[in-house]
Formats: sequence, structure tokens, C-alpha cells
Amino acid sequence: MANMRDIRRRIKSVASTQKITKAMKMVSAAKLRKTQSTLVAIRPYSDKIQEVMDHLLAGGEEYDTPFLKPRDEVKNILYIVIAGDRGLCGGYNINLLRFAEERLKAVPEGQNGEMLLIGNKTSEHFRTRPQYNVMDVFTNIGDAPNVSQGKALSDYVIKKYLDGEVDEVHVIYSRFVSVLTQVPDCQQVLPIQRAAQADAEAEQGMQTETDYIFEPGGKEILDVILPKYVDSSIYRLLLEAKAGEHGARMTAMDSATDNASELIDKLTLSLNRARQAQITTEITEIVGGAAALE
Repeated sequence: MANMRDIRRRIKSVASTQKITKAMKMVSAAKLRKTQSTLVAIRPYSDKIQEVMDHLLAGGEEYDTPFLKPRDEVKNILYIVIAGDRGLCGGYNINLLRFAEERLKAVPEGQNGEMLLIGNKTSEHFRTRPQYNVMDVFTNIGDAPNVSQGKALSDYVIKKYLDGEVDEVHVIYSRFVSVLTQVPDCQQVLPIQRAAQADAEAEQGMQTETDYIFEPGGKEILDVILPKYVDSSIYRLLLEAKAGEHGARMTAMDSATDNASELIDKLTLSLNRARQAQITTEITEIVGGAAALE
């Protein structure tokens, strides 16, 4: 059995680690609330763009724009992989990266899958896997991505798409379900997929209840709205991925704090047993010495 000095040293070490994990849990909880509030704040903007776009597309008029029209032949597919800059968040990063590898392996023969990596963990992971094509890397996004970062990423992707370097753009991210659950998912952002409701209304020649008068015209409005729609979609997915990261780190640090408490309890029990054994030994020695003197 370890001596009492070693046990006390271990208890002190575990208690120090527990303070760190508890602080990290509180920090992650604060960052999660901030990210969620940002997601809620941008939702009306995204919903209104979606509403106007669906209304225009349901009008029955055909709009010839590369943002909506699929390529006749898809050769190059770009996957934007969004993971964390840091670890200590359980299986959040590794589950997402494995999902990204599965998506790349599932690319049909004759098509080329490339990646745009977001986050230090994606760069570290695919640096040692040269079999996957990496177009570019964006790191140090931070714990609270801002609009300018999302716009820069969106402008980069839109330029690649309009120049014909890529034919489709998909975002691989962890969909935030709850603090305990983050599900790896893949969502297409270019070309923009029309909503099912807009398609049904277009086929039936129906208009939505809200009546808009567009100036100068529907095509000109779409030319402005569609890039903004891509901007808001990518920024929303970036925020959702960060919310998932903060939730996963909060859960991992909560588990680490609980495990530290259990370990301290076990070590305290071992310390009490060692102390009791020492006391028993001393009493036995005293009784034995007294008996020898008689």
C-alpha cells in the first residue's frame, strides 16, 4: 500500500486538475450560450431571405443563374470540413473527421473530391493522409466566429464555384442537437437546392400568401439575394459547428470533473486505511513492548 505522503500528493494533484476542468466547463457553457444567442439573432435574417427566394422561385418564371442551375457534368466536388481548433472535447473532432473520410471515399468514380479545411484539428489530421486532396486550410477561427470570417469563407467558395474550379460545394459539420448530442452531417450549399415547398408551388403555378412587388425585377433581386443566402448559410453552419464543439467540451469537462471527484473519494478512503493501519501498527508495538517489560 502506498504511504500516506504519496496519497496526499495524489489527492492534491487530482484536486488541482478538478479545479481546471470545472473552470473549463464553466467557460464552455458561457461560450455555448453566446454562440446560441448569435444563432437565434441571425435566424430572422436567414428566414426572410429564404422566404423571398422561395416566393420568387415559386412564381413560375425560369431564372438562369449558376447559383441554382446544377452543372451538366459534375467533376469536382468541394467539401468544407469544419472541426475545432483545440481538443478536450470528447469524440467531437475524431467522429467528424471519420465521417469526412467516409464521405470522400464515397465520391463516385470519375469525380474528384477536394477539401477546404476549417480548424487546426482538420489540418493536423489530414496532414498525415496525403491520399486526400486539400484545396486550402483556414485555421484559428476562434471560439466565436464573426460575420467577416463567414463572409471571407463564403466569398472564397463562391469564387471557386463561379470560376468553374468546383461543380458542387458541401459543408461537413457537426449538427448541434443538444449539449449531449452532436451529429456529423453534410449539407449542400452550392448549387442552391430549392425548397420542396417552392418546387411544389412552382409546379402548380401557385403564389405564396405574401404578395411582393419587386423593383427592378425578380432576376435582379435574385442576383443580390442568392450570394447573401450562401453567406448566411455558411455562417450559420459555422456557428452551429462551434456550438456543437462548446457543448461537447462542456460535457467532457463535466465528466472529467465527476471522475476527479470519484478518484479523490477513493484516494481519501485509501488514505484513511493507511492511517488506520499505521495507528494499529503503533498500538501493537506499544502493547508488545509493554508485554516484554513484564
